[in-house]
Amino acid sequence: MSAKDQIITLPDPVLRKKSHKIGLISPEVQQVIEKMKAATLDWEAGRKHELGVALAAVQIGELQKIVIVRNDFDNKDDESFSVFVNPQIVKYEGQPEEDYEGCLSVADIYGLVPRYPKVRIRAIDELGREVRVKAEGFLARIFQHEIDHINGLTFVDHLHNKPNAFYKLTDEGKLESLDYEKVLATGILRD
Repeated sequence: MSAKDQIITLPDPVLRKKSHKIGLISPEVQQVIEKMKAATLDWEAGRKHELGVALAAVQIGELQKIVIVRNDFDNKDDESFSVFVNPQIVKYEGQPEEDYEGCLSVADIYGLVPRYPKVRIRAIDELGREVRVKAEGFLARIFQHEIDHINGLTFVDHLHNKPNAFYKLTDEGKLESLDYEKVLATGILRD
C-alpha cells in the first residue's frame, strides 16, 4: 500500500471521532508523525494543481491529537513540516471570513468556509517543548481546519445549510460550482 492510500476519506466514520490527547512523545508517536508526512507528500505527488499543506493524524486512522503543517506553502519542493501535538486554539480574533478550502480526506470537493482571520495556538512539538503560535490569514485557516479534524469535524460540517458553497477543481486548476445533489450523493454530509 502506498503512503497516500493510508489517508482515509469521507464518509469513513473514523473522521467523525474525536482524537485522544498525547501524554508522552514516544517512538510510536514519532512513527505516526513520519507516516503523516509520507502520506501527505505521496498524496500531492500526482496532483498538478494541489499542495498538501497539512494533515491531522485521524486522517490516517490514528486517533491522536497530532497535526503537521507545511513550512512553505509557496514551494512544493520544500517538503518540511512543523509538528503540533495536542494543539488547541486559545484565542480567536476578528470576524469570520469565507474562503475556499479543500481536504485530503474529502475527495475532489472544495467548499467556501467561514473561518476567523487570526488565531492563537498552544501545542507541544515532537520533542515535547511548548509551542505558541500567532497565526493569521491562510495559516490561521489551516490551524482551524486541522484542529477541527482532531475534534471529529471536517470543513463540510460548516456547510450543511449552504448548497451553493461546494466546488470542484477542473483539469485547468480552476474552481467551478458543484451541484448540491452530487455532493449529497457522495455521503460526505452528516445526517
